[in-house]
Amino acid sequence: MPSYRLIFFVPPSALAPCKAAIFAAGAGRYPGQGNYTECCWTTPGTAQFRPGDTASLHIGQVGELEMTEEIRVEALCAGEDVARRAVEALKKAHPYERPSYGVYKMEEF
Repeated sequence: MPSYRLIFFVPPSALAPCKAAIFAAGAGRYPGQGNYTECCWTTPGTAQFRPGDTASLHIGQVGELEMTEEIRVEALCAGEDVARRAVEALKKAHPYERPSYGVYKMEEF
């Protein structure tokens, strides 16, 4: 079964709900001996953006450069269906109008 890695960025205040949502959708599970669940990697960083005139703002001011702390989260998704469900769950739980995320197909060597 192909594996995927979901990577997304989230403000610290929304970290727990976003992780809970993707885990409920099946992300973060490592099958095999031990059957680990709710596995992910998190690391803090700084995001930067300048909202345009039509932005639906969660934070910041239109036209003003905003720098804010965010957390990068990475989680394994076992199968395309899990990856798709996790992305949908992330979009519903995330506070931004459009969360920044990527899904990458993993190779087995």
